[in-house]
Amino acid sequence: MQEKIIILDFGSQTTQLIARRVRELDTYCEIVPYNKFPKDDESVIGVILSGSPFSVYDETAFKTDMTEIWGKYPILGICYGAQFMSYMNGGKVEPAGTREYGRAHLDTFCKDNVLFKGVREKSQVWMSHGDTITAIPANFKTIASTDKVAIAAYQVEGAQIWGVQFHPEVFHTEDGTQILKNFVVDVCGCKQDWSPASFVESTVAELKKQIGDDKVVLGLSGGVDSSVAAVLLHRAIGTNLTCIFVDHGMLRKNEYSNVLHDYECLGLNVIGVDASAQFFGELAGVSDPEGKRKIIGKGFIDVFDVEAHKIKEVKWLAQGTIYPDCIESLSITGTVIKSHHNVGGLPEKMNLKLCEPLRLLFKDEVRKVGRQLGMPEHLITRHPFPGPGLAVRILGDITPEKVHILQEADDIFIQGLRDWGLYDKVWQAGVILLPVQSVGVMGDERTYERAVALRAVTSTDAMTADWAHLPYEFLGKVSNDIINKVKGVNRVTYDISSKPPATIEWE
Repeated sequence: MQEKIIILDFGSQTTQLIARRVRELDTYCEIVPYNKFPKDDESVIGVILSGSPFSVYDETAFKTDMTEIWGKYPILGICYGAQFMSYMNGGKVEPAGTREYGRAHLDTFCKDNVLFKGVREKSQVWMSHGDTITAIPANFKTIASTDKVAIAAYQVEGAQIWGVQFHPEVFHTEDGTQILKNFVVDVCGCKQDWSPASFVESTVAELKKQIGDDKVVLGLSGGVDSSVAAVLLHRAIGTNLTCIFVDHGMLRKNEYSNVLHDYECLGLNVIGVDASAQFFGELAGVSDPEGKRKIIGKGFIDVFDVEAHKIKEVKWLAQGTIYPDCIESLSITGTVIKSHHNVGGLPEKMNLKLCEPLRLLFKDEVRKVGRQLGMPEHLITRHPFPGPGLAVRILGDITPEKVHILQEADDIFIQGLRDWGLYDKVWQAGVILLPVQSVGVMGDERTYERAVALRAVTSTDAMTADWAHLPYEFLGKVSNDIINKVKGVNRVTYDISSKPPATIEWE
């Protein structure tokens, strides 16, 4: 049985970072809603309570019954999680005089407390809260303070329960990983045996048990997520898997033929479907980003429905959904950031059961699993590419002419990254076709043509991203090549926005 840490999500923007840090300790963990603790799961060895955008004393704040957890598992509360445990046991949580946001230092802490083993003097921590614990229950003990926060951390006396008002999961907390390790390994007793190899072994076994002799259809996109999902399923159920690769007309230049060739080399049973005319027709005149995504999502459903019915006795639909897809599609607070074409809605339409073997993995973990499966490196390192393809990189309505222009410009940019040895240093890159035209001069003639933006970011899991600091010489060469070789473009810009506040894609 795979031991796990459960992270109760109270809606914090950094909940996923907690999971990232725990998994970096070779420990499996799962994020579940704050009120959905899996009380009958015998594999749980510890619980972490996340932060939250709410105040614990708000009527609308997320609250949960801790009866099934308190005293039965080691618990670590972070920020709101720490305030919640104190408040629900009679402590006081009040608005801070000024919002505590940014760097602070542990002026004092109990060096002999297991949570702070290996933590350095005056260690920097990261605060992010508008409230603070002003009094703790009688059986709670303060174990750390900063110059502004008297109760920066506490432990419940006689229990394996801790709370910290800072965020150990963020990069700016210098010994945050050590603190999490102290909790996960020393307190919870994790064996640190979760790895790509163990994931493959356990997932293949689970897929065999889950699917049995049923037939599965999987939608391939050409990206690493669906590719790894396909190879993983192929290892589990062999020829009972049929893959469908749809060309909606908005793939990168030559991608349809190149990807089909790659999949055939992997031994997968793949059906290629050219549905570009259908998608162009349905997208005609549509400029709204969410409208485009939903049209393409519905188009995929319709195409899959037709193709799946050609395969006898299909009972499952498999998808390469990963954690960030689920997180961005619908947060615990119910706020839609952007919809993903492969999250939600498909089984109801197609009357198929859903299989998502990568649903709990981050992108870098998916790549590690791909290597464990022996997949070719060029498939594993391929940049993420949105399901709707170039449709969300064309601002405004979609036409075949615009797609052709963008394909040519994008091909120059991506091939340039490869030629200059920059491709693997960038998390994701592409060109955006802007809905503006600009004046230019080519030869002795005035031009009034399109402008494009180059977008390249660095990241580890797509939850946050920084714009890639590409060499000026490279950017100049790419700009020159695009303007000279792509008819209809006379201006190239470079996007230097980070996530947050921007997203990686423009739409």
